[in-house]
Amino acid sequence: MAESKNAAAARRLGRLATDSEKIIERYLVRACAAIGVKALKYSNSNESGFPDRLLLLHGGSVVWVELKSKGRHPSALQKIRHEELSRMGHRVEVIDSKQGVDDLVNTLNHGHSL
Repeated sequence: MAESKNAAAARRLGRLATDSEKIIERYLVRACAAIGVKALKYSNSNESGFPDRLLLLHGGSVVWVELKSKGRHPSALQKIRHEELSRMGHRVEVIDSKQGVDDLVNTLNHGHSL
């Protein structure tokens, strides 16, 4: 039997809610806290396009994290900022899923080079 339009819409909304940028960002903050990494919210009123979070790692390293809803990509300005940061030697990660957070945190937790 075919799924009703209401059931299909509810299923999509449920999936979107779990894959939203806000949900993924909260998940990142909690996952980082669990391994002793600070995940600071970054905001610059003078310049737009910088990643959402700055992870402060043990030993003085940092990782910039751009969070996106599932399947979304950085804007043109965000890509420019990511390239600027990369040229300065900073690591920039773009994450659009809880699995992406898990992969990053696993790498950080096991001390592998990013």
